[in-house]
Amino acid sequence: MKHFETKDLSVAEAFSFLLAGVSPRPIALVATISEKGSCNLAPFSFFNAFGANPPTVAFSPSSRVRDGSRKDTYYNLEQVGECTIQAVTYDMVEQVNLASTWYEPGVDEFVKSGLTPIASDLVRPPRVKESPFQLECVLDRVVTLGDGKGSGNLMICRVVKFHLADDIFAADGKSIDLRRLDLVGRNGGDFYTRAHGSALFEVEKPLLTKGIGYDQLPPHIKESHVFTANNLGKLGNVEKMPTKKEVLEFIKSIEGEVKPGTESDLLSVFERYRRVGEYRRMLFIAVCLKKENHPLARQKIEIAAKEALEKNDRNFAWKAALYAGF
Repeated sequence: MKHFETKDLSVAEAFSFLLAGVSPRPIALVATISEKGSCNLAPFSFFNAFGANPPTVAFSPSSRVRDGSRKDTYYNLEQVGECTIQAVTYDMVEQVNLASTWYEPGVDEFVKSGLTPIASDLVRPPRVKESPFQLECVLDRVVTLGDGKGSGNLMICRVVKFHLADDIFAADGKSIDLRRLDLVGRNGGDFYTRAHGSALFEVEKPLLTKGIGYDQLPPHIKESHVFTANNLGKLGNVEKMPTKKEVLEFIKSIEGEVKPGTESDLLSVFERYRRVGEYRRMLFIAVCLKKENHPLARQKIEIAAKEALEKNDRNFAWKAALYAGF
């Protein structure tokens, strides 16, 4: 690894490291209004939510690295004390990028970007029609993190009203379906991340009861050359391991469920099932290999268990992984 003390870095270097390593970051598309009534619209990727009681979000209109000047958003919010914050979706990312241009004070980025202002209910700044997730906010406090180039100015805001599009909700009508939001996150340089399709994946939260943990995994599982660290973490998130009796009953059920084919080359059959993710059939073939004392039997059993883990069938994976060590 390379090592850097911040005192030896320029502001631009530290800034680029943060943008690349602390990413992807959610983007706040912030609308403010000046005391004279001029609208301003600008995106900020130093942004997140920090509490639900009261609902609180914060973003940082950092001083410009180039000359240390502060942005219109900072002055407008400090003076008026209100803003709207919008989530950024893939369909609007190019217009949002255009709104990030350093226009002169008083230039309306709604006009420049082509995004549509709509009236808010409780605050003066408008909302952005194109965003499916809109927050009306009032300024709670400002935390100034420095007075030089690139210094942060944390604008802590309290959410007073949510505006959520009907079509982003799941079938229950209560929770938001992230697959429908199609959000965009900011990375370093010119890179963004789209939270959509295969880029979205689920990780089951730790059990309310305590999982056994990595340290309790059997040695043959921890020492496996097949399982990844992520696989082992997932296996450790169970309250208890299956018993040997349960494992053997499971293997017997697999043998009764899957009918052997006529092919003599079991390894070729295994690979054919592997290509289509048929982990139950993969395990059946691996069990046949184990009965023949094939040197690759344990590896193939673990590969079947790994495939089951990738398909979130942890119970199957546990029993297969334990059987590999019998």
